[in-house]
Amino acid sequence: MGDLTGRVALVTGAGRGIGAACARALAEAGAQVICSDLSAPDDLAAELGGLAMAQDVTDEAGWTAAMDFARREAGGLDILVNNAGLFLMKPLTETTLEDWRRIHSVNVEGVFLGCRAAIPLLAERAGRWDGGTAIVNLSSMAGLVGSAGAVCYNASKGAVRLLTKGLAMELAAAGVRVNSVHPGVIETSMGDEVIAAFSGATGLGDNEARTQLAARHPLGRMGQPGNVADAVVFLASSRSAFVTGSELVVDGGFTAN
Repeated sequence: MGDLTGRVALVTGAGRGIGAACARALAEAGAQVICSDLSAPDDLAAELGGLAMAQDVTDEAGWTAAMDFARREAGGLDILVNNAGLFLMKPLTETTLEDWRRIHSVNVEGVFLGCRAAIPLLAERAGRWDGGTAIVNLSSMAGLVGSAGAVCYNASKGAVRLLTKGLAMELAAAGVRVNSVHPGVIETSMGDEVIAAFSGATGLGDNEARTQLAARHPLGRMGQPGNVADAVVFLASSRSAFVTGSELVVDGGFTAN
């Protein structure tokens, strides 16, 4: 998928699900991985021979500290994976301003703060690699198409999509590539939240909701975290040296249907 030997990657929300899968896949490709989450994922970092840190992605000072940590403990940064995120399923008329701000503070502001903090470190090391350094932002298929009952989530993930494209234009000359990944429903704890929300909206039992939701993906199943992680490794590596400002959709064909 791509050789990342010698590169340093920071993955937010690495404590579980897609984030943990990304950290493992990046490490398997040769990167030194800094695993970040609200509680430091020490066990995962130990497993990968990487580093762990506690981080709230909505905290500006925390991002400054994260970059200081990367420079001090790993010598810099080559790859940023903005994975931390929250899901919300509520009709807009039932969505409070607190709901809206909470989702956007993590899903959008966290990505903004992370990108802004990492740019100087990424630009410093861009000349080392064919294709430069890389930011990979986790959006969603919900950032491409609308979902009744998920307007707030749609808006946040759509914002990530266009933040990515705009930033790719800004950073192209600096040798920093910026791309987004758009998963479908993935077998994670957040995927379970999606299934529970679908079950509540349709009145189906959890098992039937899972079956129907899987069937809505043309490949007939939900994705695995590793499917998304493989896409992240590709976008982080020199295999995607001519790819920036793009959206890589990993949704089993859901949005093509």
